[in-house]
Amino acid sequence: MRPSAWTAWAWPGLTAALCLLVFVSLAWGELSLDATRLWAGLRGTDELAATVLWQLRLPRVIAALLVGAALAGAGLTMQAYFRNSLASPDLLGVSSGAAAGAVSAIVWGWTLAGLWVLPSAAIVGAVVATLSVLVLARRGAGSERLLLAGVALNALLGAITSYQLSHGVALWERNAQLLFWLLGGLEDRSWLHVWAALPIAVAAAALWPLGRPMDLLSLGETEAQSLGVDVRRLRRRMLVLATVLAATATAVAGIVGFVGLVVPHGLRLLVGPEHRRLVPMSLLGGGVFVLGCDFVGRMAGGLRLGIVTALVGGPFFLWLLRRRA
Repeated sequence: MRPSAWTAWAWPGLTAALCLLVFVSLAWGELSLDATRLWAGLRGTDELAATVLWQLRLPRVIAALLVGAALAGAGLTMQAYFRNSLASPDLLGVSSGAAAGAVSAIVWGWTLAGLWVLPSAAIVGAVVATLSVLVLARRGAGSERLLLAGVALNALLGAITSYQLSHGVALWERNAQLLFWLLGGLEDRSWLHVWAALPIAVAAAALWPLGRPMDLLSLGETEAQSLGVDVRRLRRRMLVLATVLAATATAVAGIVGFVGLVVPHGLRLLVGPEHRRLVPMSLLGGGVFVLGCDFVGRMAGGLRLGIVTALVGGPFFLWLLRRRA
């Protein structure tokens, strides 16, 4: 079946998957809830079910959807920015930069100053990593060199993070928390984390109208400029939005890899390369993918989200490399 033939089925399929995953994620757990009790808990007429749903499961589901949408949206934007379908926030060091900034905030106790310190530190780290990649881009580096630079940058930022772990303040008290966060996961997410993820919703709303300009940019900068696109302004907006999305998602859920590569590229193979379709589909598909991986991890006995996405994304990335060879 050709990519265009999948388009009519993409939205109904994603919507059905979303509804199913939301239902099973809310209903399944140590306390299983059937549809009747689930509805009673949402209305507040069943006190125990209401506590489980409103204090534990619902914040986790919303956080999963926001994190997935953010990572997929950031990945799609990076791919459009570099005109390289293998680009993603984690491969180019943006997620590692966000992680290094967030780890610094945790290790040195800055998070005690308020809820927004951690996302802010993550954004600063992501911006530094992004600017480092752009230095090469401005010198005309090819896609392969950019990806290699991302690998080297990931290693450097990983070393910085490891240094923070081994030489930070209150080493033994915080190492367990940091290791738990670095593996990526949505355990114990609360409404505070949902509030911290609100920049994702704002950035995603700002990304949505950029589908057509991104389509024109894929033709080349000169062609896009001749068709009325302010290329410099567009690329600046894309870069800012991708950085905010990736950094905020990392601050909320830790390092969750491969989402920004798997979801946009998988949808591109199904529905074609038009960003007017890919932007909203990637936002929805990313949420569905992360929520599904989180549910699989829960069913597997508490397997961390970052491990599940890596188990899916690693083979997918190797398949892409083999396919492009």
